[in-house]
Amino acid sequence: MAATEPILVLNVGSSTVKAAVFRGGERVHSWVGQAGNDPAARLATLLDTIGQPVAAVGHRVVHGGMAFTRPTRITPEVLSALDTLSPFAPLHLPPEVAAIRAVEKLLPGVPQVACFDTAFHATRPELETRYGIPRTYHDAGVRKYGFHGLSYQYIASRLPDVSARAASGKTVVCHLGSGASVCGMQSGKSVSTSMGFSPLDGLLMSTRCGRIDPGVLLYMMKHGGMTADHVERLLSRESGLLGVSGVSGDMGQLLRASSAEAVFAVELFCDMAAKEIAAAAVALGGLDAIVFTAGIGENCPPVRAGIARRLAWLGLQLDATANDGNAHTLHATGSRIEAFMIPTDEERVIAEAVVAV
Repeated sequence: MAATEPILVLNVGSSTVKAAVFRGGERVHSWVGQAGNDPAARLATLLDTIGQPVAAVGHRVVHGGMAFTRPTRITPEVLSALDTLSPFAPLHLPPEVAAIRAVEKLLPGVPQVACFDTAFHATRPELETRYGIPRTYHDAGVRKYGFHGLSYQYIASRLPDVSARAASGKTVVCHLGSGASVCGMQSGKSVSTSMGFSPLDGLLMSTRCGRIDPGVLLYMMKHGGMTADHVERLLSRESGLLGVSGVSGDMGQLLRASSAEAVFAVELFCDMAAKEIAAAAVALGGLDAIVFTAGIGENCPPVRAGIARRLAWLGLQLDATANDGNAHTLHATGSRIEAFMIPTDEERVIAEAVVAV
């Protein structure tokens, strides 16, 4: 298809739906709404809002397992494979697959392309994919996949325009939003990432716990009377910033709050993020640059400052004025590590992939 034909991009999350229309490489429409139980009805409303036919549809699909490591034209066989992968991401894949089927129903014959959040991390060495469990489980798919790949792919594409050192060197990108992770890149390729088998791992997030001792889960189930469904709800929807603060999972609200619990939640977020950045630097064998992106990374100077303060021993110094002003270049003169803020654009990555496929 031609890049000038309108492309609909759907980014379906567990609680929200983001949509965009691109024509000729430019975004001409954006829409954000709440996810619902009837994706076909939501999509029909969206198409009425757009008011124009689309030539193709691109989807963010959170998990591609071992099979899908590049954007893929959706066929009945691909859709069946995504159904099989649903247990790997039970909060995300079912609504994403439902959206694909809704498009089939409402736009019969319109080609659809799946773009996988796990695909960007396929370049990591096996050392970064293994858990300390018998290999039979690893071979069956119980391994570290990593997520937020579409965001990281966009940032990697922008690095050459921002800094030659960051583009060709050892850079840690921090995708800090309601979901949060870091990715260690060498020359724009993923070497390590903080999320693992699921999007629950790594950093503290809005309502997700981040890294946790598996013994805690065994204790909850054996001695707390919790079922697997109870534990899933606790770790996915009741933990993170919300659970620690008891106030909110929204970082902006926590930064405006004055309670000790809210302040502590922000500090814990910064602390866990700094530790994951340091771990990524170990995997890279050094650190040349840090990039902050996504909602918190782009808009919360106190969080960036809190993380940088914990990494001062690595030679990172932010310019306070630049940081407070949300400038694109954040590092101070004399800082051994470069620091940048780059807004992400997952939908643009999807639209470009649709044209390529």
